[in-house]
Amino acid sequence: MRAVTALTLFALTGCSPSAAQPFTPIDLPADAGSQASSQQAVPTPEAPTPKVETVQVAPGVRVVVEWPAAPDQDTTEMINAFRDLQGGMFKAVVTGGRDVAYLEIVEDKAVKDVNSWVQEFLDQRRSVRGTVRLYALDVGSVNGSGAELKVCMDESGMRLLDSVTGKAVPRQPVWTRKPFFQSAGMRRGDDGVWRIALLRNAELPNERAKGCLR
Repeated sequence: MRAVTALTLFALTGCSPSAAQPFTPIDLPADAGSQASSQQAVPTPEAPTPKVETVQVAPGVRVVVEWPAAPDQDTTEMINAFRDLQGGMFKAVVTGGRDVAYLEIVEDKAVKDVNSWVQEFLDQRRSVRGTVRLYALDVGSVNGSGAELKVCMDESGMRLLDSVTGKAVPRQPVWTRKPFFQSAGMRRGDDGVWRIALLRNAELPNERAKGCLR
């Protein structure tokens, strides 16, 4: 601000610095201008920014993934597997159990768990519509070919439907109202592919689920 004032005074009084003696603001050293120019010329590296991915897995059903800013290759593959499992399970529900591609992503105990989850929908003649959101994804620990993927899930954008009428059921389940935490036990096979071997949920008021509130 003082430099601008000094320049304004020179203009008002008709005075100007001589060509041999360039004007220097009184509150800056003589080489400050060149230093500022050189500092401004240095590019500032941009921090990696998270991306949001939306996957249409079935008519009216979407999975939205809020990716971490800079995942490494293993983390990326684990998140892809978890995303595909969630989308595949919902696709199995809306196709009446005909699409079972999700079984390629699971092994061990997770096979029984996800099959039971899908079968429960089919037995009750239920379907779904809407959006599930995955966020706060993080690999908690890696031990050789095993790892834990931590995920927050928000299915408040989902609606449980009567699969015969296509209408929303009168009483929506708890999972359509509050976010919850899910831990996926991951295992890398001899083929180098990460698959889900174990799934664990934590719902409010569990401390891990509280971390999913926002």
